[in-house]
Formats: sequence, structure tokens, C-alpha cells
Amino acid sequence: MKAKIIDGKAFAADIRARVAAQVASLKSDRERVPGLAVVLVGEDPASEVYVRNKGRQTKEVGMLSVEHRLPADTSEGELLALIESLNADSDIHGILVQLPLPEHLDADLVINSIDPAKDVDGFHISNVGLLGTGQKALVPCTPLGCLMLLRDHLGSLSGLDAVVVGRSNIVGKPMANLLLGDSATVTIVHSRTRDLPDVVRRADIVVAAVGRPEMITGDWIKPGATVIDVGINRVPGDSGKTRLVGDVDFASAREVAGAITPVPGGVGPMTIACLLANTLTAFCRTNGLPDPENLTA
Repeated sequence: MKAKIIDGKAFAADIRARVAAQVASLKSDRERVPGLAVVLVGEDPASEVYVRNKGRQTKEVGMLSVEHRLPADTSEGELLALIESLNADSDIHGILVQLPLPEHLDADLVINSIDPAKDVDGFHISNVGLLGTGQKALVPCTPLGCLMLLRDHLGSLSGLDAVVVGRSNIVGKPMANLLLGDSATVTIVHSRTRDLPDVVRRADIVVAAVGRPEMITGDWIKPGATVIDVGINRVPGDSGKTRLVGDVDFASAREVAGAITPVPGGVGPMTIACLLANTLTAFCRTNGLPDPENLTA
């Protein structure tokens, strides 16, 4: 039998509905709603689309959405001044600076200038450290979405062998920490890993986040394994058009895996849904409220 398709689009819609219900309750009880500020520097086409989708979905769940679009030649001082003003703004509970930034801007300096309590991307060094030591943190959205899909499909991850393909700070490393937190046995593999297919083939869980189109083929996959494909790659398609593919060769992997996320429609929709959940969580923590229920369990 072919692998079960893990429907991230439907799961994300459910998260957004739950966020919207809790935002409506906050508005009724406290006459306040969470606010998310997104900062875009320059005119990167992919970032433009992503920021537009974030703004639309933020408004759809009843949150305050604020966008700051800055020219590509914005100075580091100007960007840091904007972030400082957002840190001090009591109506803003989440701040996201869209990456990548123009080359003349220091991304680490910019991200670490965000108040950690408003760092809904989970990239600030304080949140990275909290996650790595198993403490309460704002968690990067894409790995969080992957974990939610795994928990929903598998239930307990305890004792399962998990391989994370890719070691980026945005996905690979936080994904490994989240899997460790659920008591999986975790291996991170990368370009220097010896016998890479053999290592991946031992995994009950494969999370592919390497940025190479269809690199992982079906013969790399253990029969019955759960495959989470984070990759979003544009490759040539029919009639000169491009098509989206993941880091996994979906057709061959589906013949072997027990379950697999598609591209598109798998992990992608979960990222913005988890961003909204993080913004709601940040609001609650800032206002001394319990963390929102039934969002990321």
C-alpha cells in the first residue's frame, strides 16, 4: 500500500480556527487582541508573497496585523530603531523580521535586537538556548509544525529513531531539540555524513530540510517510516513553467513510507499557523495569562 498522505493544509486550518476562537474570547473578556508586526526590507519576490499571506491570515484570526515595508538600502541603524520602537509598543506582542535580509545588514544582530518575549520566529539566542536546555521558549514555527504533524500521526515519539537531514539554525537544529524533548533518538545528518543513505534508512522518522530538490529517494526510506518534507524547491516543469517539489522524491518515497507530507500542502501551511499560535502565546505570557490551550499539543 502507498503511504498515507499527511494533510498539513487541513491541520493548519484547524490550528487557525482554534487560535481565532481564543482571540475572540480575549477580545470579549479583555477588549484587547494579540498584535503581530512583520518587517520586510527590500523586494524579494518570495518574501513579498510570504508577508502578504501572513498579514491576511493574521487578520482572519482577529489579530492586529502591522506591516513595515522598508527599502532595500535601509541602514542597520534605521532598522534597529524600528525594532526598538516595536519592542516598546504595548499593542505589539510578536515581531518578525522577514529573512533573508539585504547583504549589508547583519541578520544575527537584527534578530537578537528583538525582545525575546516578542520573538515569535524563535530565532533569538535566548529562545534558542531555552529550547536547547528543555525550558519554556518561543519555538521556531516550521519545526514546531513538523512536531505537531508527527505527534498527530504517531502519538508518542518516545524511543523512535529520528533522522533530521540538514543542520540549519532555522529548521535542522531546533527540530532535533524538539524531537529530543519528545524522547526520540535523534541523528542529524548533513553533507559530510558518511554513508548518508544508510543512516537515513535506519530511521522511523525522517525530517528532510536540506534544500536540495528530490534528493532523498524511496530506496533511502525504511519501510513504514514517517517522512516529513520541509523542502520547497522550484524546478522546471512542463511548457517552461516551474513546479514545486520537496527535498524528498515523493513518488518513490510514497511507495515505501508509512506516511509522508506532500509538497505543496504539507509542512508549508503549518509555518504560518504556528506563527499565529506563537503570537497568541506571547500575548498570554506578556499579560500573565496561562499559555493558550490545545494549540501545539
